[in-house]
Amino acid sequence: MLANPLVRDLLEKYSPIWALNHSTAVLNWDLETNMPEEAAKARAFASAQLALMRQKLILSLNDPLHRASQERDLDDYEKGVIRVLKRHLDYNTKIPPSLVEALQKIKAESTINWRIARKKSDYRTFQPYLEKMIELKREEADKLGYDKHPYDALLDLGEEGLTVRDMDSIFSKLIPNLKRILSKVSMESRFPSNHPLESVKYDSNAVEEVNKEILKILGMPEKKFRMDVSTHPFTTSIALNDVRITTRYEGINFKSSIYSTIHEAGHAIYGLQVNQDLEFTPLRNGASSGVHESQSRFWENVVGRSMEFTKMLTPLLKEKLSFLSGYDSDQLYYYFNSVRPSLIRVDADELTYNFHIALRYEIEKKILEGKVSVSEIPQIWSDTIGEFLGVKPPADSMGALQDVHWSSGSFGNFPSYTIGNVVDGLIWQNIRKNLDLDQIIRERNFGELKNWLGENIHQWGGTYAPKDLLMKTFSEEYNPEYLVRYLEKKYLAS
Repeated sequence: MLANPLVRDLLEKYSPIWALNHSTAVLNWDLETNMPEEAAKARAFASAQLALMRQKLILSLNDPLHRASQERDLDDYEKGVIRVLKRHLDYNTKIPPSLVEALQKIKAESTINWRIARKKSDYRTFQPYLEKMIELKREEADKLGYDKHPYDALLDLGEEGLTVRDMDSIFSKLIPNLKRILSKVSMESRFPSNHPLESVKYDSNAVEEVNKEILKILGMPEKKFRMDVSTHPFTTSIALNDVRITTRYEGINFKSSIYSTIHEAGHAIYGLQVNQDLEFTPLRNGASSGVHESQSRFWENVVGRSMEFTKMLTPLLKEKLSFLSGYDSDQLYYYFNSVRPSLIRVDADELTYNFHIALRYEIEKKILEGKVSVSEIPQIWSDTIGEFLGVKPPADSMGALQDVHWSSGSFGNFPSYTIGNVVDGLIWQNIRKNLDLDQIIRERNFGELKNWLGENIHQWGGTYAPKDLLMKTFSEEYNPEYLVRYLEKKYLAS
């Protein structure tokens, strides 16, 4: 692997960049888990300086990268290194240091002020920071350049090759089918729209014990992995043997916490199964945000919300949570899979989740086009979610303030969640040709499942662009048809 001398020379020069990325990842993890609010200004300065150092080092790769890219007979890993570093070089050549610094400074300050505004449910408190962030993101898109739409420039950052045309095509097929399935499920009432367990309070310590046991069942390696608590659950892959997740405990509706844990564990499994030889290279991360999301959604929904997983988990739940004494596995299954239009994306069921992404996608598109102002976002949010699902947020914390993404500058990231669900359907369609998924779950044989995912997706890290990885593994790209089939089989089959 990576035997070409010019590629090896390139990677040697990349080493300090890897170290800076490693340090930044630790700081970002600390920002969300431990850092006190008053530390925001200093952290913003430190983050900005690290980003500027990183930019200078990336720009210094221009000559060795050019030499390596002229080599013939490179293997796929070596081609992957060159492709990824060319993307980094392109970004840092086009984005001036002043913009890099400004983005890093506003990120730390905005994240802290989003947290405060969310607690108060006061959008106006956060609005000035969001206005500044959007101003900078528009500038970023203009500097990067685009052919048809300014949003394309930002979509490509998280999901290489993704365009507005791709997303418009996906949503044009997905949304009508989701509305059709949701309508039938609502009429049949087999999956409850409300469940009494959703209003039951729980002891956080007890649910924490459940989460820890679930992580053991999934085979998470204790010496390479840890879980903490944050306002918004997330995963940070600091290194191939250092992956960290968070969950949250809100004291009510315990499934929210356990499925946040399983979701983030899915991200972690991906990060932990990248080929170890790719450590210290730009390929150690996954193919894209969307492919990463396909792994978390697969474990959360296809595995975690299945009847087989519910039956396997029921004894543990009843042991740790005394209020479940009167419930059997069938009742818990329908609690885990209740279906109703809701306001909170991270708590949304499988049928309504992508409506939340379509909402954010449309807002981001219009914001980047300059068709709406920041002050209009809450009203547009309310009107659009009302049109999609028939519900409107009574407070900002349940509307435009619910996600951390905009405060950290993650414009263009939300569509990756729907890409993840689409790829999830593609995995579901293909994995059943090779494995008896129900039996694997019943027998807790998750090692076999992880091996399949590792061999077909995880091991490659960032070697292939997402569309190329999907073509290599599944012979097709973003096809929402299989996600629709999965949902029909689960929710409409008799």
